[in-house]
Amino acid sequence: MKILSCYLLLAVLLVSVVPWLSAGKADSSGHDKVVRLAETPPRGWNSYDSFSWIVTEEEFLQNAEYVAANLSKHGYEYVVVDFLWYRRFEQGASVWSGGHEVTDEYGRLMPDPGRWPSTVDGKGFKPIAEKVHAMGLKFGIHVMRGISTEAVQTDTKICNAMGSPDGAEGCYWTAKDVALAGTECSWMKACFMSVNTTSEGGLAFINSLYQQYADWGIDFIKHDCVFGVDDLSVDEITAVSKAISRTGRPMVYSLSPGVRATPKMAKEVASLTHMYRVTSDDWDLWWEVLLHFPVARDFAAAGLIGAPGLQGGLSWPDLDMLPLGWLTDPGVNYGPYRSCSLTRAEQRTQVTLWSIAKSPLIFGGDLRNLDQWTFDLITNPTVLEMNAHSTRNQEFRSSPAGFLPVVTLEDCVSAASTQWKLQRGKDDLMEVCWSRSSRLRYSRGRQQPVLTGCLNWTKTPWMHKETSVKSERGLLWREAGLRRICLDADKSLTDAMEGSAGFRLCNNSASQVWHLTPEGRLVSEEAGLCAAVVQPEQGWRIWVARGTSGQGYVAFFNLGENRQNLSVPLEDVLRKLDLSTSGGSVLHQAIDLWLRKIWKQLFRTFDYLGSKVYPQQNIGSPVTLRRSEWTCICIDVWEGKPQPRGIITSSVTASVEGHGTTLIELTCVRSPRHSQATIAMLSVLFLPFIMTVVAYLVPRNFWNKLMSGRVGVSPIEKALIGG
Repeated sequence: MKILSCYLLLAVLLVSVVPWLSAGKADSSGHDKVVRLAETPPRGWNSYDSFSWIVTEEEFLQNAEYVAANLSKHGYEYVVVDFLWYRRFEQGASVWSGGHEVTDEYGRLMPDPGRWPSTVDGKGFKPIAEKVHAMGLKFGIHVMRGISTEAVQTDTKICNAMGSPDGAEGCYWTAKDVALAGTECSWMKACFMSVNTTSEGGLAFINSLYQQYADWGIDFIKHDCVFGVDDLSVDEITAVSKAISRTGRPMVYSLSPGVRATPKMAKEVASLTHMYRVTSDDWDLWWEVLLHFPVARDFAAAGLIGAPGLQGGLSWPDLDMLPLGWLTDPGVNYGPYRSCSLTRAEQRTQVTLWSIAKSPLIFGGDLRNLDQWTFDLITNPTVLEMNAHSTRNQEFRSSPAGFLPVVTLEDCVSAASTQWKLQRGKDDLMEVCWSRSSRLRYSRGRQQPVLTGCLNWTKTPWMHKETSVKSERGLLWREAGLRRICLDADKSLTDAMEGSAGFRLCNNSASQVWHLTPEGRLVSEEAGLCAAVVQPEQGWRIWVARGTSGQGYVAFFNLGENRQNLSVPLEDVLRKLDLSTSGGSVLHQAIDLWLRKIWKQLFRTFDYLGSKVYPQQNIGSPVTLRRSEWTCICIDVWEGKPQPRGIITSSVTASVEGHGTTLIELTCVRSPRHSQATIAMLSVLFLPFIMTVVAYLVPRNFWNKLMSGRVGVSPIEKALIGG
């Protein structure tokens, strides 16, 4: 037995020590071991939600300084410049305009020196990266697919990267040689197209591009318009992944956006990346938060959370940035001017879902105006621990109970189920209201008429193009704080929002003009489609996860408008998370298992002896181990205190406000329950020992007084009882 114990101890030590010893070894080629990135979901800040595309060097560095001073201690380490850092901020320049790019002679994009003065004279982003690194942070940039249309039009030279494996470092191609016509980015057609990754020249361009980023000191690449249904390019993703590895510089590789992405699609790219977007752009609208729940569920169920990633790191499904705090609007030419429009309950819901689904946490608001409540929201230590280190993350249960309307664009035959009607609203304003008759899946086949709402209507006589449609023409709009925003059918916006018509500041553009036909259809001549109302499920959802120390997390999400009391059996949660074994190291788990076996055998023995001493007790078979019971302490994470029913043994419950969440941290212990005979047997065995200890500790004169009935009350006892 002793020999067996020694072997077991040796095995535990080897399992614990060998990985530690091998961690610092060099690989067989003699180079240092590859740095494994994204071993937990990356955290950081991105400029887009607060500055659109126009962020300046000064604004960027001010936000980076805030991250370094206040957020880096909470794991936020990446600061990323989002798209169009190479576009001159000049007359006529916008998100969708071409011809304003700054490029070098080899067709590679360079920072706009007007907004990034430190990058002049061909320095690129190297001076900015050095400033960010000096703060103890890591620097990232956004890049688009392929090559810029401007480089193709001017037919710039294309050269091999310095230090190419084949030794050829010359310029043998031009941009027109490597560009692939007809592969323009679906939502930025005038600006970017793919390169031919099967050609020598196309690979030379990609390799030279990413070698330049490595020379600048880039730590994070956000690669846009290569993932999702409309723009998936596994060939380019593969080529870029190899180019990043070839540079020898550790760079997190991120894909964006993920319009209608599927787990099957993600499995093709997970090992090539560190994170990839699985949704369209997310902004501060409740219905957009709702759309993330089924997506997060599906990617978790597919086992893609923390799957093997690039260069031995891990990869993470990305639910997009957190549009919280001080923000701007999508695709505009101005910076932050408004607060997040989500309620505090909705913001907690978003952060909780992102965290328990282990999405990267990239904050999007302007940190120079960050309020204390939002700071506490994104730095909650328990939530961040759950995001980084929990396992078995999954949606546990759900129950649809209601719907929220979303306006989408469909062909006019499919959109016929939505009827639109012009009527006079309050304050004599005209409005267009919709009604929809749809077969809802919980309606048991009955048609459910649903009147879903109205939008304000302003008639416009302006005719953008000739049309044969006999109709009323106008703008559909609503108030959003101090601004008026219009329903917009621009393809670049609807593609990014998974086919949903979006709202933009009213500008009388052709994409904002709608035709209301006598048949009750709302037609966008610009898009050639009709508006329809779809209704994403609400109801409630429950997610669970397991912590590294064996604790459990239960997140209740109430997606409806009214408060709901939600509950789940404790045994079901513990079984799902397999909390019957403790967390911690291999050695801790081995010791825990050993002690449990001793405890179990001890009580089996006592049960047997108890059945002999008390035969009248109906305790079943001679050797009985009653079913174990768990007792858990429940902490409400967001409130930072135990729940009203802080200690539970049967079910986990929460009263959750509308659009809100309650996140519970469970710390559970196992308390074996045994027969009365077992308890009596334990009492008989341990009573003499307890009496001996008491007799030794209590003074002898106390017993003399007790036997003679003369035990008085001491002054200390009087003070304690108030006598």
